Amino acid sequence: MPEDADVGLLTPGRPGTPVAAATGDLALLQALLDAETALTTALGAPDRVRAALAGAARAERFDPYDLATRAHDGGNPVLPLVAALRAAVDEETAAWVHRGATSQDIIDTALMLLARRARTHLIAGLDATAAHLHALAQEHRATPMTGRTLTQHAVPTTFGLKAAGWRHLVLDARDRLAALRLPAQLGGAAGTLAALGADPDLLARYARATGLDTPPLPWHVLRTPVAELGAALALTGGALGKIAADVLLLTRTDTGELSEGTGGGSSAMPHKSNPVRATLLAAAARQLPTHAAQLYGSLVAEDERPAGAWHAEWQTLREALRLAGTATHEAAALTAGLRVHPDRMRANLALTGGLIASEHLLAALAPHTGPAAARALLTTASRTARAEHRPLADVLAAHPDTPAGFTAERLRELLDPAARTGAAPALTDRALRRTALDTP
Repeated sequence: MPEDADVGLLTPGRPGTPVAAATGDLALLQALLDAETALTTALGAPDRVRAALAGAARAERFDPYDLATRAHDGGNPVLPLVAALRAAVDEETAAWVHRGATSQDIIDTALMLLARRARTHLIAGLDATAAHLHALAQEHRATPMTGRTLTQHAVPTTFGLKAAGWRHLVLDARDRLAALRLPAQLGGAAGTLAALGADPDLLARYARATGLDTPPLPWHVLRTPVAELGAALALTGGALGKIAADVLLLTRTDTGELSEGTGGGSSAMPHKSNPVRATLLAAAARQLPTHAAQLYGSLVAEDERPAGAWHAEWQTLREALRLAGTATHEAAALTAGLRVHPDRMRANLALTGGLIASEHLLAALAPHTGPAAARALLTTASRTARAEHRPLADVLAAHPDTPAGFTAERLRELLDPAARTGAAPALTDRALRRTALDTP
């Protein structure tokens, strides 16, 4: 192994994932070779030439490290690869290799092939996550829990609605990825197809040969496909990162409403069971927006071929695919094993002694006292309840301004958090009726 090989020691979520394999150096090399062989097909090379090239254009026959070290002088890996591929075939076949194309045609097409192949795994991970969340939301549609805003207890909600919201974001990301157009690239030196027979129909033939979408014209400096892919990957990270953020908060020892199916250990504290999957997922989600920003920056591409903007996309896009691959892999595993603790949710609902349901009580009191007086009464009683660590129902029952009929028993019923989840179960049912778009 070369001394500067990167096997993922600092990216523990990446090694072993399907997208990692689909975006590794061998996978990229094969995509470059596939782009070259598709070109001979689109150009109408003889069957014998196509067969010879297909036999030679196998990634395992080339040394990625050698190609990488030889790529420096020309600024991209296509130049040494084309030389190596031509050397591996007979003279007639060599004459068809890279005919009329430019390096950007091959690299752009290869990266789109890499993205298409990675997208299959990304969508599979999102589909699995959505299915797990559907089951969780359905099972817990009416399981009461604390709704929190600005880090504080707000009003009661249900875990089913939370899980349904997570699923909604997952489907947003999944549908965005599925709808992406991933086009082949072919234009020759300056995007005119001049050295390729000046035949605009060649774009469609090349796209068919690669299995990619047909572009309306060469997009050497029209980088919308790459920018939109970066945005979709960032959305995927953000959607799954929301799940991770909530899980990390709800698995805290002093919250304890959720736990990962298989927690991780600590090198120093034997008692710990860390939420490792949520941690790796959150780490990937935090990095993806930066990669998307870099890809958007490359939209500013001068002339018919930019110097630097296009080059800056290569590793950025691959890393974005890998990060999204880590996120989808960890999210599927996290949601498959997520454990819900309804008893702890109920215990946390009771922490404020009924204060969490004061919104409902305000509405019940207002017809009897007027809205302003009801708010003033509840504000005063809430302060007393917090200061004296007493249930709000008991404080109100003893307050002289509390209307007749609002006994301690009735007040406790009105302040029962489990009965004050509003339309959360119905909203959960509505959200679960949503289905995903078709897979591309």
